[in-house]
Amino acid sequence: MAEFRAIVVGAGGISEAWFPPLKAESVDVAAVVDLNKAAAERRIAQFGLAAQASDNLARTLRRTQADFLVDLTIPEAHCRVTCAALKAGLHVIGEKPMAATMAEARRMVQASRDAGKLYMVSQSRRWDFNNDTMAQTVAAGKLGPLTTINCDFFKAVHFGGFREAMPSPLILDMSIHHFDMARMISGKDPVSVYAEEFNPAGSWYKGDVAANCIFEMSDGVRFTYRGSWCAEGCHTSWHGHWRVIGQRGTMLFENDQLPYGQVLVGPTSVATELTDLEVTRSPVEHTSMHGALREMLRFLRTGERPQTECEDNIKSLAMVFAAMESSRKRRRVPVKVW
Repeated sequence: MAEFRAIVVGAGGISEAWFPPLKAESVDVAAVVDLNKAAAERRIAQFGLAAQASDNLARTLRRTQADFLVDLTIPEAHCRVTCAALKAGLHVIGEKPMAATMAEARRMVQASRDAGKLYMVSQSRRWDFNNDTMAQTVAAGKLGPLTTINCDFFKAVHFGGFREAMPSPLILDMSIHHFDMARMISGKDPVSVYAEEFNPAGSWYKGDVAANCIFEMSDGVRFTYRGSWCAEGCHTSWHGHWRVIGQRGTMLFENDQLPYGQVLVGPTSVATELTDLEVTRSPVEHTSMHGALREMLRFLRTGERPQTECEDNIKSLAMVFAAMESSRKRRRVPVKVW
């Protein structure tokens, strides 16, 4: 008998990345829910699940016993699906971004509090060996107190479809990953931001697909972000290229290679001799969605809170909406979580 039972809501493309780890962890998928019931049936057959297909979430929640729900719906549906599951007494793990608006995100956090149930967001880049290695190295104090974090992200992506019609495709659909990584790496929270979104000449997007952002983080740390989905040639990794600067040295992460850097030799900043940084390697064993699922299952077994529980992840979402607000108002704005 399986240790835990789950309901999966959403049988679109992203679900193909979730069913393998659910099976690997021997989670009993009791039901797959999608507005298109045939899509749910196809996923059940594809992955050989002993699950019921449904197009009615409310009825499924009433009739199906489960420990948690996996929300793989579109962002505009996250609030409705997650709040219904929490109210029904299930814990929830959901895809990023947390919600389509900050008002909805706040409602979801309150629903988690009211129900006494966990809601965590699968911010998948946190379960990457190199990203976590950067965070572990900073946490170990090997760079000294942080001063600055820089991220460059440049791609030329021809998606077609809805992304090319969005008003803020880069910030809203992609930059949430990098903003959350900045919080993860630094251990700092956002305070304010000055941002400019724009649409470069020659762009095949209708909306602003490039951006420059300067975030003030807690303890005076600055996080700068330069990004574009409309930049031909010399592309960065999907994770971005990072420069993390502390009072004693600098760490670089480029092209998905192991982070590296240089730090001062000697006990004081007067020294000018540098030596290679010895990074603190990540203990991460399971990456991406599998890593997120493992944290949910660990919570169910031990009560240990996941790093991306909603009370924390809402801060990363707030960076997204604050950046868009700053761009519209053409001035620095506070990052408002509550």
